[in-house]
Amino acid sequence: MVGNSVMRKEPNLGKPMRLALLGMSGTGKTFWTKKLAEKGTPAVFCDDRIERRLAPKLGPGGYSGINGVAAWMGWPNSPTYAEREAAYLAEEIHTLDEVLQELENKPEASLVLDTTGSVIYAGNHLLMRLRRQMTIVYLAATAGERQLLIERYLNDPKPVLWRGAFQPKSGETARETVARCYPALIEARRRSYEALAHCTVSVGELRATSDAEKFLERVRRQMI
Repeated sequence: MVGNSVMRKEPNLGKPMRLALLGMSGTGKTFWTKKLAEKGTPAVFCDDRIERRLAPKLGPGGYSGINGVAAWMGWPNSPTYAEREAAYLAEEIHTLDEVLQELENKPEASLVLDTTGSVIYAGNHLLMRLRRQMTIVYLAATAGERQLLIERYLNDPKPVLWRGAFQPKSGETARETVARCYPALIEARRRSYEALAHCTVSVGELRATSDAEKFLERVRRQMI
């Protein structure tokens, strides 16, 4: 996981424009990636690439889509979770490496990258390559919005790498453990997101707009 002593740089919002959106599931990474793609900037959705790489494992069980990946991984107390968490992370690392190689080979190429919430577990070497190639924007949720993220995960699970943060207590159901431990996971990731990102934009600031140019204005403002 990335450390705290990282150097900031100016945002690459011109030509080529290279933005990587960072944050927990549900903070709007995919939404804003799509909005920027509508303006003509090429986009990569890491979840989609990871799902394609996992297809040989997902297919036999009839799993498909991001929710299918979550169902395949299962709750973090399931006997196969640790193995499948590791398989997911391996494909995520391959995906990020693939994207970065494409950018390194084509310095003139623009890109908006919709990362996963677990990209911070890809290892310092890959993350430093990511910082060199792209301006990383952390979409940060307020305390109130974090509660919504927990409820969303409980009701509509997306793939989550717990990395040991799921710590059940005697007598708890899996859902009860998730509700208790998810805030700690969010807090731990918040520190890593902030250390990795070049700038932080509050999700609350973006709720009133869906305009890609206004999103970019907020990014530029944070980079000043």
